[in-house]
Amino acid sequence: MQQLWQQVLDPLVDSLRYATLASYAWEKPRLLLLIAVIPLLFVGRLLLVYRRRSKLGVAFVEGQTRRDWTALLRFVPDVVLALSMAFAILALARPQRTDERVVQTGEGIDVLLVLDVSGSMELGDLRPNRLEAAKRVAMEFVDGRQGDRLGLVVFAGDAYSLAPLTTDYELLRESIAGLKLGMIPNDGTAIGTALGVATNRLRHSRSRSRVCILLSDGENTAGSLDPLTAARLAHAYGLKIYTIGLGQDGTVPFGRDAQGRTRYVETRLDETTMRQIAAAGEGQFFRATDNAALRQIFQRINRYEKSEIKQTRFRNTKDYYRIYLFWSIGLWLLWLALKNTFLTNALED
Repeated sequence: MQQLWQQVLDPLVDSLRYATLASYAWEKPRLLLLIAVIPLLFVGRLLLVYRRRSKLGVAFVEGQTRRDWTALLRFVPDVVLALSMAFAILALARPQRTDERVVQTGEGIDVLLVLDVSGSMELGDLRPNRLEAAKRVAMEFVDGRQGDRLGLVVFAGDAYSLAPLTTDYELLRESIAGLKLGMIPNDGTAIGTALGVATNRLRHSRSRSRVCILLSDGENTAGSLDPLTAARLAHAYGLKIYTIGLGQDGTVPFGRDAQGRTRYVETRLDETTMRQIAAAGEGQFFRATDNAALRQIFQRINRYEKSEIKQTRFRNTKDYYRIYLFWSIGLWLLWLALKNTFLTNALED
């Protein structure tokens, strides 16, 4: 018997807790504002009664009247009625909890970022320098993907796979954020070797679309694999290659000298080879001479290479108004019972 009572009382007590009320999503939340009107109703009632009440002048001798706490009991019916009205408003506002489940169908694509970290990426024609500009836009590109596997290959005189194909975008962001100049001791620009590493990463992929995005600011000066040969090999394995040439040709700023004056160096991008690589990989070549152009290029690639991911949402909404309606009816019945007791002033009611 005790266990049965506990099963009945526990939900009732739990429904009164603030944490429970705060956890609901209310279908009609504006109705909750009516709770603040309830005290005004009783104040208005008292004012009307006071104005209509007949007054009889009676003189009491000072010290003969005394206050008794039992006089406060006459307010109990009003308090019970006010609570009944408040619970009725809670029920009308329809407290709910929604359990939402999202099911993804479709297949993402595999995208490998191949990023140049050679010494020339320190040049300042892109702000604050070429490498930091490329990192910032690569981060934005990662943030814009959903359901795709992304990976990262870095290169200078040698090439290394820094992050495997993964949907752990936080890991990829950390890998991109950790890129720095001089992280590969052997300086140079081994574009062919970088494409070879990328091909090795993607050739076992079963994705319907495999994309390689190559960012570099120079010409191939290191490595034993010819860039164009590497691009053709990549295409044979089904890789699509986009190439992005970073920076301007000619004289560009490169740090400061001992006196704090800006230094300038001559630089040139092998645009012909970059175009040939993109053509061999059935992709496209882009030239980014400033930060805005680089961002626009990534936005265009993002539009070109979209995965077909469909989301199906299942919503299961459960109402909890019944328990507050139970409270309201129970307190209203209690109020009716109290009106027939000594607690009620029959002359006022």
